[in-house]
Amino acid sequence: MENSTETIWNNCRQLLSQFIRKRVNDQSAVDDILQDVFVKIHSNIETVNNKEKISSWIYQITRNTIIDYYRNKKQETELNESSLIYEDNHENESYLRLEKGLMKMINRLPPKYAEALLLTDYEGLTQKELSEKLGISLPGAKSRVQRARKLLKELYMKRCHIEFDRKGMMVDVYPKTCSRCSSAASNN
Repeated sequence: MENSTETIWNNCRQLLSQFIRKRVNDQSAVDDILQDVFVKIHSNIETVNNKEKISSWIYQITRNTIIDYYRNKKQETELNESSLIYEDNHENESYLRLEKGLMKMINRLPPKYAEALLLTDYEGLTQKELSEKLGISLPGAKSRVQRARKLLKELYMKRCHIEFDRKGMMVDVYPKTCSRCSSAASNN
């Protein structure tokens, strides 16, 4: 494959558009993502050393751009719904702190796991719809979502101290570097 953006556009535009459309339901968003992908390709084409791997490089850019789209969409939703979240959980500020850090933690997951969580837990796709959208088996989709949730929980447990009541409801959350954790560690 020749290394010019125009050649890549002519050869890959349709395939990339279909690839994105499988993962994003809004056609105008598909067009925007496709445009962003080609801006990134054009801006970084000179950094590709191995011309034989340009196709995988292009698809990685596309996957990352789709993930960025969902991250940005989630942040917009948080801004629009922040007053509703506060009204629902105003008595428990721990939930608000936990929710704020959630996207930061998701951003630390490997892209395929972040995508699975964003599509199911934030976009509301069922795991069956996820499997169809990503072109993987239903057991594969279920496994990916479960693995993503497990990785997310592990990240939280490494960085945050979460207190639960007797019924298993979260009552408080704070970073492990806070004074509470330091004093709890010194008391043990």
